[in-house]
Amino acid sequence: MRILVVEDDDRVARGLVTALRHAGYDVHRVGTVADAVSAPPVDVVLLDMGLPDGDGTEVLRRLRDSGTAVIAVTARGEERDRVLGLRAGADDYVVKPFGTAELLARIEAVLRRTRKARAEVADAEVVEVGPLKLDSATRAVSVQGRELALTRKEFDLLALLAARSGQVVSRDLIMDQVWQASYEAPTRTLDTHVAALRGKLGGLVRIETVRGVGYRLVG
Repeated sequence: MRILVVEDDDRVARGLVTALRHAGYDVHRVGTVADAVSAPPVDVVLLDMGLPDGDGTEVLRRLRDSGTAVIAVTARGEERDRVLGLRAGADDYVVKPFGTAELLARIEAVLRRTRKARAEVADAEVVEVGPLKLDSATRAVSVQGRELALTRKEFDLLALLAARSGQVVSRDLIMDQVWQASYEAPTRTLDTHVAALRGKLGGLVRIETVRGVGYRLVG
């Protein structure tokens, strides 16, 4: 598995690269936004959000539709920063300082989710809910013919709700299917993604809250 470490601090980068290589990963390191977006394809990106030539969210925006898994690795530990990173397309968020064992476990979890998503493409089908059209094979979503730009997690959440349109999908099931049971997501992560989807759907397709249970998609 190939990992790209995007980190401008040489000391931190050396430690990360050494630990990842000892774990058996093929590792490449860059230190700027420009080098990150022009790097060869990899399986996972470990992304420092504060880079000398720009913010890591620019890298997230460039990568979110590529299928590459991204773990934000940063000193920004406030909930607002985590939410912004997740909404921009990060698959996970690790706050410095962190333990090597924790980071390796998160990489493995992200890779499992990525492999599962790719495997499901073979069984993908087009789902239509009212004016909403969702194609899991191409990961394309449109409402009344207008294509929507969704992050990876927004798409996965919408696809789950669309596959069970009209039914209530519990929060526990969503967290298990979209974020996996082993992922310790911030408490507001799901609500934040639902709010973002509602804004992008523009009220033409509704995500209803069923208090104390979960959410339901209605066309």
